[in-house]
Amino acid sequence: MWPLLLYFVLVFLLVVGMLAVSYVLGQRHRDRATGAPYEGGIVSEGSARVRQCAKFYLIAMFFVVFDLEAVFLFSWAVAARELGWTGFWEALIFTAILLAALAYLGRVGALNWWNGNPGFPAGGRNAVVAKQPTR
Repeated sequence: MWPLLLYFVLVFLLVVGMLAVSYVLGQRHRDRATGAPYEGGIVSEGSARVRQCAKFYLIAMFFVVFDLEAVFLFSWAVAARELGWTGFWEALIFTAILLAALAYLGRVGALNWWNGNPGFPAGGRNAVVAKQPTR
């Protein structure tokens, strides 16, 4: 029990020491813009209420889901020898389910970023490049 208590005391002293050194050696800024929330000394321009396309958030959620797939497969790769063939087949089924989900998302157009955005032609980004004059 006493090693845990000693650990907490040392961590507390380390945190207090770091805060004290930061206070003593840190710079003091008195500019008006520095005290503004979420700003780093730059006067803000415009509104913070910028409308984002819903596809931006959809792609972000896809990234999180498939990034978690990579985390699970990495942990499987670390323990592959202990898991044996049972673990291999489980990882293969897991990957197949996620690939089926990716194929479904591609088929329904959820991964198609350019179509449907105002300001872009129906052909997507390549259509914009194709209409540029050649020199």
